[in-house]
Amino acid sequence: MNHLLEVDNLHVQFDTPQGPASAVDGASFHISHGETLGLVGESGCGKTVTSLSILGLIPSPPGYIKADRILFKGRNLLNLSSEDVRKIRGREIAMIFQEPMTSLNPVLPIGRQVAEPLIAHKGISKAKAFKEAIKWLDYVKIPEARKRLYDYPHQLSGGMRQRIMIAMAMVCHPQLLIADEPTTALDVTIQAQILSLIAGLKEELNMSVLLITHDLGVVAQMADRVLVMYAGEIVEEADVMSLYDRPFHPYTEGLLRSMPILDKQIGDKLHRLTEISGIAPCTTGLTQGCKFADRCPFAFPLCSEKRPELLEVKDGQRARCWLRDYPEKRRHHD
Repeated sequence: MNHLLEVDNLHVQFDTPQGPASAVDGASFHISHGETLGLVGESGCGKTVTSLSILGLIPSPPGYIKADRILFKGRNLLNLSSEDVRKIRGREIAMIFQEPMTSLNPVLPIGRQVAEPLIAHKGISKAKAFKEAIKWLDYVKIPEARKRLYDYPHQLSGGMRQRIMIAMAMVCHPQLLIADEPTTALDVTIQAQILSLIAGLKEELNMSVLLITHDLGVVAQMADRVLVMYAGEIVEEADVMSLYDRPFHPYTEGLLRSMPILDKQIGDKLHRLTEISGIAPCTTGLTQGCKFADRCPFAFPLCSEKRPELLEVKDGQRARCWLRDYPEKRRHHD
């Protein structure tokens, strides 16, 4: 199949005083045309670093990217010059960053920031770019868009700043949008509006989306397929319905059990939340076996001795877990 994006065996390391730290460890995945791929996992698991690697935004040093290939529309981004990657970044691949207040330039009016991608990538005049910026501010439902052109980021609410980030990302009509925690620090009502806006733009422009989040509720609403990441590794991959109906990896099960869900059988009260015991492994150390073994309720000796591969468990669903070969270990525990 001809995918829009293919990432094959991605490794990202950072130099630290304690030695090299592995932020991403052999991640491989693809995104098809018009697909929304969810990338989930707890904080620090490597989600954002993965997305920044695609865009070539990892500073070197201290970061180092190694991969067999990162193909976008058949071109290996790793073989392109910095200038060629810069031409793709913002025009064909755009990103909504996690913190709009720190991502927006505090000393430039928002009109100039929204117009800048058009001037840089399309080569159009400043006057025309500003007219297009007004259209996009209207599109993302910024009130009195023409007046807001001359406002600065500190004059806008968190929800409005996030809309500005979406307008900046979409103004050049990218084919792939990377949305990194697009609803962080927003109240529930604004979250719903932002997600609805992204979904609408995706359908209208037939765009692909890489949605990075720790919120499994957002994934259920938005994604077609889901990757679950733990300690820099992809530990499970499935379509969204399969992941929620029959999660395979114990880490995925733990994430789903930690979600607040209404239980009709107990009068719409929230079911008791369960935590995943323990902490993630140190990224500067070498892990011989499964990285989740120390926290896994089903772990047995092989889990600490040999690293499992990401293999199919059922109907295209894949998991990095020895329970695939030894299902009786789960049954015995139950």
